[in-house]
Amino acid sequence: MAETKQFRAIVRGRVQGVYFRATTAEEARRLGLAGYARNLPDGSVEVVARGAEEALRDLVAFLHRGPIPARVSGVEVDWDDSSPAPDPFTVKH
Repeated sequence: MAETKQFRAIVRGRVQGVYFRATTAEEARRLGLAGYARNLPDGSVEVVARGAEEALRDLVAFLHRGPIPARVSGVEVDWDDSSPAPDPFTVKH
């Protein structure tokens, strides 16, 4: 059984108003991850995800590209996060 890990990521660029949270949630659910995505006041998106390390790494790869209309300029990942990660993965408003 794979070890459960967690990260908190901040995704910067053109990531609000382009379905970034919704597509991130779809991808996270497909990968079997718990957590959430939410917009932050500075225009970035926060993503907290928990699950198998390989699935988490796949989600990080997705965060670097996002949906087609997004323009990701950077992703900061903290693998030592302990924020509550709801299951199933949700979009916070």
